[in-house]
Amino acid sequence: MFGVTCAVAATSEECLNFLKENTADIFLLDINLGNESGFALCKQLRETYDTPILFISARQSDDDVLVALNIGGDDYIKKPYTLSVLLAKVKVQLKRLEAVKQISSAPVAPTENFTVDPATMSCTVEGRTVSLKSKEFALLSCLYEHKNTIVTKEKLFDEVWGDSFYSDSTLNVHIRRLREKIESDPNEPKYIKTVWGTGYILETE
Repeated sequence: MFGVTCAVAATSEECLNFLKENTADIFLLDINLGNESGFALCKQLRETYDTPILFISARQSDDDVLVALNIGGDDYIKKPYTLSVLLAKVKVQLKRLEAVKQISSAPVAPTENFTVDPATMSCTVEGRTVSLKSKEFALLSCLYEHKNTIVTKEKLFDEVWGDSFYSDSTLNVHIRRLREKIESDPNEPKYIKTVWGTGYILETE
């Protein structure tokens, strides 16, 4: 239906058993799975898969949203929601996943301290190679494309997530993940800097 093939698993065990013989391009994950936790399942999935994970839950607190994003979720959709919004979010994720697969194997030309390599979804910072997850790489690529200039939050939402349904907390979590991997001191970033009230800038020179 809607050009998307779906499979349903009611428990963590069913999900993990399904993945032993099948693949998935995206996970839609509830927090409450009977007596189990969707948070725990997300952590298990992230040990093996870089597949986008969208949490869908009636739980409304910001704490739940931040936990979901911090453990590897790519977005958090609060119930109630419309099918059209959910479908749009899924299709954006699938479209961007396909775009990542089709990226040329040739690396982007390096700067003095920074190299971005689409073929391996990695970057090299001062001689150190850092592997990135798909969303982290998409975010870094956008900043790199506009390096040494300010990139607004709106532009990042549009180019990386493809819509405006995401919150600042989503972006903040992904920026923090990037800094933890790239910066020698994430609390005093040398490369990815915040421009308060506007967005971010990747300084490579």
